[in-house]
Amino acid sequence: MRAARLIKMLLLLQSRPSMTAGDLARELEVSERTVARDVLSLSEAGVPVYSDRGRAGGYRLLGGYRTRLTGLGRSEAETLFLSGVPSALRELGLADAASAARLKVSAALLPELREAASGAAQRFHLDAPAWYRSPETPAELPALAEAVWDDRPIRARYLRKDREVERELEPYGLVLKAGVWYLAACARREGPAAGVEETSGAGAGVPGGAGMPGPQGGAGGGPSKGSGTPRGAGAAPPDSAGSPGSPAPPVPPFRIYRVDRFTAVTAPEEGHFVRDPRFDLPAFWAERAAQFARSLLRAEVVLRLTERGIRRLPHVTEPVAAREAVADAQGPEADGRWTLTLAVENAEVAYAQLLGLGPECEVLAPEPLRGRFATAARRMAERYGG
Repeated sequence: MRAARLIKMLLLLQSRPSMTAGDLARELEVSERTVARDVLSLSEAGVPVYSDRGRAGGYRLLGGYRTRLTGLGRSEAETLFLSGVPSALRELGLADAASAARLKVSAALLPELREAASGAAQRFHLDAPAWYRSPETPAELPALAEAVWDDRPIRARYLRKDREVERELEPYGLVLKAGVWYLAACARREGPAAGVEETSGAGAGVPGGAGMPGPQGGAGGGPSKGSGTPRGAGAAPPDSAGSPGSPAPPVPPFRIYRVDRFTAVTAPEEGHFVRDPRFDLPAFWAERAAQFARSLLRAEVVLRLTERGIRRLPHVTEPVAAREAVADAQGPEADGRWTLTLAVENAEVAYAQLLGLGPECEVLAPEPLRGRFATAARRMAERYGG
C-alpha cells in the first residue's frame, strides 16, 4: 500500500513543476504529516525531491529527473488519451486503473506534450448511451469483465424470456453497443478437446471443442440469432492444432448474451479455459450484428418515391436496406419518381416509418398497406379542410 503511494507521489511530482503538501495530501488521500514522511523516504531512496519554503513553496523534483516515452509525438499522445471511454471503464470497474495509467503516461511525457491529456478531453467526448436512456451499470458486469480478462469459465443464471436458465460458459469478450453491454461466449466445453487449463499446471487441451449451444440471449435488444462459425473465427490452418495434416478442431458455437439479463455469475477460484486463437471479437460482432439487422427484415413493400423521398428514405427506415433498395430502383418515370422494393420488418413498422415521408412516398404494394395510407391521406385532408 505504502509502496504504491510512493510511486504515485513520484509520478505526480514528475507531471507537475511543483506541488504543495496540501495538494499531495488531497491527491493521495493522506495527511500532510504522512506526505512529509513519504517525501523523506523518497529522498533516502535517492530520488532528488526538494522542498521550497515560503508561501509559494512546495515539493518538486530536480529538473530532468523523469522517465520519458521517447518518440511519442503530440498527435500520438492526444490519440492515446482519447482511447479510453470513461463511462465504460467505470462500469467495468477499471476507472482507478485507467486513472493511474493516464497519470503514468502524463508523467513520462515531455513537458511540451503534457497538455495533450486535457486538450483531448476538452475537444472530444464520447457519450455511449442512446438518447432517452438512463445509463445503468448491469449488476454482473464487473464479474463478467474479470472472467473475460482472466479467461475463467463461469456458471451463470440468465433470464430467457419468462424463465431463468443456468449455463456454464466460456466468456470471450464484452461489447458496448448504444449503451447496452453484450457478452460473446460459448458453452463450457468438456472432455479431451475442452481446452481447459488448470492453474495447478495440468496440460492444456486442444482449443475448439464442439460444446453445447447456450441460449439466444439478445432478443429484443441486439444481435442474438444463429450460431456456428463466425467470420472472425474461421478455420485455422490444418497444422495449427494436433499433428501435421490433421483437420483443425471445430470452432465452438459462439453466442451473444445481454449482460443486463444475467442474474448471477460465479467463477471458480482456480482453472482457466484456453481461448480459441481463431476467434476475432470485432469481426464476430460485425457479422452477428449484420445478421441480426437482416433477420428483422422479413417483409417487402413496393414504393414510388420522389427525389426528395429517396434522399430521406435512409433517415426513416433501416439505412442499409434503404441503400440497397435505392441502388436497384427503376426510373425515373415521366413525373420524376422512382419505383423500388424495400425490405422492412413488417407492415406495421413500415406504416409508422413511411408516414414520415408524407407526399414524397406512394405505397404500391402490398394492397392492405396501400389502403391504410389512402385512409390516412383522406383523414389528413379532412383535418386540414381539404
